[in-house]
Amino acid sequence: MKDDDFKKLKKVLLKKALGYVTSEQVCEYTIDPSGEPVLSKKKITKKQVSPDLAAVKILLENDEHTIPLAQMSDEQLLLERDRLKQLIREEEDADRKMQQTDEV
Repeated sequence: MKDDDFKKLKKVLLKKALGYVTSEQVCEYTIDPSGEPVLSKKKITKKQVSPDLAAVKILLENDEHTIPLAQMSDEQLLLERDRLKQLIREEEDADRKMQQTDEV
């Protein structure tokens, strides 16, 4: 597997592990008097996808930089917790920005 492909897979797995917001667009068309389709309704719904614990487990088990949780000191566990919280905040900020651009 190419290094770029591996990085893409890891990014997708991280997104799944942290949860994300997705949007779905449904468009309804009617036919105007000349027979052409015309957009009559457009509905955009947003859905929050919850974090996936299996993805979290895979990431933690396969990260060569991570010490197994059972071997971590209390200080290391607190640092890891803070690191993960920061990742979640960054992902939530990115989702908020995406929602704001969709609303414009």
